Amino acid sequence: MKPLSRPSSTWLFVALAALMVATRFKHFGDALHLPDASMTVFFLGGLYLRRHLAFVAFVLLSVLVDWVSVSYAGASDFCITVAYSFLPLAYAVLWYAGRGYSTRMEGTPRALAGAFGVALLAAAASFLVSNGAFYWFGGRYPDPNVAQYVSRLWQWGPLFVRTTLTYVAVALLLHGVLARLAAPRMAASH
Repeated sequence: MKPLSRPSSTWLFVALAALMVATRFKHFGDALHLPDASMTVFFLGGLYLRRHLAFVAFVLLSVLVDWVSVSYAGASDFCITVAYSFLPLAYAVLWYAGRGYSTRMEGTPRALAGAFGVALLAAAASFLVSNGAFYWFGGRYPDPNVAQYVSRLWQWGPLFVRTTLTYVAVALLLHGVLARLAAPRMAASH
């Protein structure tokens, strides 16, 4: 896929930032809040925006939202430990997986399925980084061990990966629909 135009990139950046802000305050969602879309934002940002500076901006936005939610919105600071410093690495896994696939991204079913597969692998790897860092370095578990880690990994991993993939599936479906709608106009212009 060719890089997006500047106006399209700007629009998408704003939309992804709004999605992150709107969903990050309530990480698991409830009747009034959607689940956290941050992992999706990083994957889609890499896929469509690609720029390293945009990645840095989203990392800073995630930190700002967390700071505001803990400092002013009453969110728990349980996850804010030394392991929090591993989140940029976890997000980089998503961003650069999307960025790596971006040249193969098209509106075809095969390309969309490929993007979904890359998102699945990237979401799982990203969760391993963030969850592993929290478990092993977060200081919240007095006697960490492999059996307990694997148990917690299976407890939370599917939720985070499924949430990410649900958002990604919606975005890829939208991409496919827009590509199909644009195809007749592109053919007519040639």
